[in-house]
Amino acid sequence: MRGVTDTHPAPLLAPDDLARLREALVRARYTSTGIAERIGAPAVEAVRRNDFRALLRATTDGDPLATLVRVFIAGQTEPEAAVAAALGPLPLDAALEAGLVERYGDGIHAGVDLDIYGEAATGSGDAEWWVLSDLDADARPGPLRTDHVLGIGNAATTLAGATVRRPVGTALDLGTGCGVQALHLSRHAARVTATDLSDRALRFAATTAALNGVEWELLAGDMLAPVAGRRFDLVVSNPPFVVGPGSTRYTYRDSGRAGDRVCAELAGAAGDLLTEGGTLQFLANWLHVTGEDWHDRVAGWFAGTGCDAWVIQREVSDPVEYVNLWLRDAAEAFDPRRAEAWLDWFAAEKVEAVGFGLVTLRRSPHPTPVVRLEDLRHSVPPPFGPHVAEWFDRQDWLAAHPGPALLDAPLRRADGLRLTQEAGFDGADWDVERQVLTMSTGLRWAEEVDPLVLALVSGADGRVPLRDQLAVLAAAYETPEPVLAAMAVPIVAHLVERGLLVPAGR
Repeated sequence: MRGVTDTHPAPLLAPDDLARLREALVRARYTSTGIAERIGAPAVEAVRRNDFRALLRATTDGDPLATLVRVFIAGQTEPEAAVAAALGPLPLDAALEAGLVERYGDGIHAGVDLDIYGEAATGSGDAEWWVLSDLDADARPGPLRTDHVLGIGNAATTLAGATVRRPVGTALDLGTGCGVQALHLSRHAARVTATDLSDRALRFAATTAALNGVEWELLAGDMLAPVAGRRFDLVVSNPPFVVGPGSTRYTYRDSGRAGDRVCAELAGAAGDLLTEGGTLQFLANWLHVTGEDWHDRVAGWFAGTGCDAWVIQREVSDPVEYVNLWLRDAAEAFDPRRAEAWLDWFAAEKVEAVGFGLVTLRRSPHPTPVVRLEDLRHSVPPPFGPHVAEWFDRQDWLAAHPGPALLDAPLRRADGLRLTQEAGFDGADWDVERQVLTMSTGLRWAEEVDPLVLALVSGADGRVPLRDQLAVLAAAYETPEPVLAAMAVPIVAHLVERGLLVPAGR
């Protein structure tokens, strides 16, 4: 079994004991398949909804798999002898010393979250891993410890599903936590580096790596400090993006930077962090400030980086919702004074709302980088990563077909394109008032179009260049062809960017 390259962040268990734990998990068939076969598909689905009744009924035998499932999935306290047998050949004393399990009353219960996680959770593959992290707030009473190590939550799976999964030489997981993103990177990167400010998080990540037989370079430090002067082909980060007055209360969420500066800092470093054509993807929060367009605010992060940027805003919260969310997240008792101070800071900074979304930057191969910021709040089937990769591919195609070259390109309607019309009755007949083209698959973009653009899209069958289509439409609409072409080029480029029109042969 391979270990981590850096000996500083020691795993929670000694190497021999890690091998014994792995043997215990394999022998018990503590895997998604093994558990599903034991408890049945309906019980597995119920567990996803935090309903453990069927699981508990199916695991009363006291054998190793039943005991591990009850301890680490259902949060039960089990007899010491049963837990010792389930973890064997790992000695129970070693598991207790490492904090893997704890004594509670007359039995043993989980001290950490030993989760079974796979690419299926993000729709991107079928690999499966064991992941160690701290127990979440629901599994342990009281507020989280300040150096809490997050497990697998919505943010982690969102970023994993949105990451471009093309082979790369070097990859960096910035702020790795328990190592979830690094596990995914191990599937398509020749070398993986993972960093974190928290030594404790690095110990969990080292344990996760060793338990799964993968090798990472693990480095301690704040943000980019551990990799200063280095470049990577792919960087992913779930940074401590929570916005506020600059708290450092919880390392997993608080950067110590006021407002959204931590995300601005990360974005601004992209040009020096990425190899030529390299990609940086991270989750971010940004402020919606009175009198300021959020598009302009976030676009300012990328100035001078030389990077193409695509920002997708997925959610927007008002300040009260936002503060309540993060106070609940840490399982803290409601403290009116803390909430008041946080909300007063928002008011002083004229913050109306907080946006959440995905930022993707690519060190641009083109003289003029492309920057787009868009709202996309409707549901999109996972994984999102292929859509990100295709968006940048389309930018490359458009860069290779500027202006007149675009007019010479045959285009076709995208598969799954649908037309919706709204009409009003004028007393004699139906009068079409609005026409919307919608993608029924992929990102499901919707574009309102006028009759001329609709005619252009309708005629795009991939057999003739755009210039020939415009010649026909110019005659039909009695418009000079050069005028129509000048109007059409930016509209067509937008439709290609959105994927509603596709270059012939693709």
